[in-house]
Amino acid sequence: MPVITNSQSIAAAGSVPNLIAGSAFEFARTPELISIGLTVSATGVFVTITNGSDLVAEEFTPFVSAGLPIIPDHMYFQDYAAVGDRLVIKARNPSGGAVVFNTVVQISPVA
Repeated sequence: MPVITNSQSIAAAGSVPNLIAGSAFEFARTPELISIGLTVSATGVFVTITNGSDLVAEEFTPFVSAGLPIIPDHMYFQDYAAVGDRLVIKARNPSGGAVVFNTVVQISPVA
């Protein structure tokens, strides 16, 4: 099962259009079930998740934790991806300080 893990600090008033941009698994190569976990180091930030044409999660505040999401406890989001669908995890930090965004994505091929 392919897995994407990422920890990225975003400066105050900053944003990142896709936390997993550049990953070998950003685009689905086969039909897949995608499970996503997100944690952040501080409150006051927002994330939006899209997969292909699916809006998986409208802007929300992630679970606050210093480390990577715990599997399966923090894997709150799932979606099916068709071949070629792009997974986009957009992060926005309107707070007054830098915040670390921690992401885990598990990818399971679907027969």
